[in-house]
Amino acid sequence: MRTKKITQMGLFLATALVLSYLESLLPVVIAVPGVKIGLANIITMLLLYQYGGRRAFLFMVVRVVLSGFLFSGMAGIVYSLAGGICCIVVMELIRKIPYCSILGVSMAGAVSHNFGQILVAWLVMANSHILYYFPVLCISGLITGILIGLLSDILWKRLKNIL
Repeated sequence: MRTKKITQMGLFLATALVLSYLESLLPVVIAVPGVKIGLANIITMLLLYQYGGRRAFLFMVVRVVLSGFLFSGMAGIVYSLAGGICCIVVMELIRKIPYCSILGVSMAGAVSHNFGQILVAWLVMANSHILYYFPVLCISGLITGILIGLLSDILWKRLKNIL
C-alpha cells in the first residue's frame, strides 16, 4: 500500500508541475499583475478530498518549492508558500462544514491564498498601500476559485472511486 501511495503522489506532483508549466505559457489575458489561474491547484483539491489536509499541505509545500525553483525563483516560493499555507488551512476547515461544496471550498481557498500573499507583500514592502490591491485580488480569487472548483468537481466525481 505504501508503494501505491508514493507512486500516486509522484504522479500527482508531476501532473501539477506540468500544469504549472503550461500555465506559464498562457498569454496574459488579464491586465492585473500577479493574477494566475492556478491550474495546479486542481491537483491539490483532489488530494485534499482524497487524503485530507495533512497530505494536501505536504504536497503543496513540495509542489510550490519545486515549481518555484523551476519557474519563478525564491520570491515566488515565499509568496506561494504564504498563500498556500493560508489556502490549505482555510480549505480544510471549510471542507468540514456540512453541505459546503467543492466549489465553495475552492473559492474560499483562492481568496485566502491571495490574502496570504498580500500579507507577505505588506510585510516585505512595509507599505500599507499594497493592501488597496486586496479587493482586486479578492475578485480575481473568486473568479479563479470558481474555475478551479468546477474543474476539480468534475475530476473528483470521475476519479474518486479509482484513486
